[in-house]
Amino acid sequence: MSPPQDHYFTARPASDGELRTVPVQLAGRDVEVVTAGGIFSPDGIDRGTRVLLAEVPPPPAAGTFLDLGCGWGPLALTMALESPAGRVVAVDVNERALDLARRNAVSVDVADRVEVLAPGDVPADLTFDLVWSNPPIRVGKAALHELLTTWLPRLAPEGTAYLVVQKNLGADSLQRWLADTLPGLMEPVAVERTASSKGFRVLRVTRG
Repeated sequence: MSPPQDHYFTARPASDGELRTVPVQLAGRDVEVVTAGGIFSPDGIDRGTRVLLAEVPPPPAAGTFLDLGCGWGPLALTMALESPAGRVVAVDVNERALDLARRNAVSVDVADRVEVLAPGDVPADLTFDLVWSNPPIRVGKAALHELLTTWLPRLAPEGTAYLVVQKNLGADSLQRWLADTLPGLMEPVAVERTASSKGFRVLRVTRG
C-alpha cells in the first residue's frame, strides 16, 4: 500500500479564497457544493463513490446512518436527501473535509439531519443501521484494518454496511480479511461482494 497522503489529514479549514464551487448531482438533484484542495476528490464525485451510489439500494426511510470517511460529503448528503426522517453522521479525520461537509449540508438544506463529526466526537454508544463508505485504502493496511474493526462492529442488529474498494487496490483480499476477522468481533456477520463495476468492488457487511 502507498503511504498516507496529505488529503486524509489536512488540519486547516480552507480559506474563502481556496473554496471552489462544483456542480454535482446527488439523489437525482442538481446541486452545487463547495470543495477545496487538500481533500479527497476536490473536483467532484470520484469514480468509486459513483459506483457505490449506483449499486446500493436506497437507505431506509428512517434510522441512524454513517458516512465513514465523508470527505466533502457526497454519501452523507445523498443519505439525507433520500431519507428525510433519517439521522446521518458523517465522520472524517480531515478537518478541512469536515468544514466543507458542514457547509454543504447547509447549502443542500439537510443540516438539520446531518451531523459532521471527528471520530472522537461520535458518542461511544451510538450504533448505525446503515454504513456507506469509500474507505481510505491508501492510508495503509494497518490503519485501514483499524478503521474498519473500530466502526463496523458498531452496526446495529440487522444493520448493513456497504464499502466500495478498487479491485487493483486489494478489494478481494480485503473481502477475505473481513470475512475472517469480523466474526470474532460481531458474530453473526456475513461479508459478500454485491457488485463489480468500472474496476471497483462493492462489499456488503450484514450483521445478524
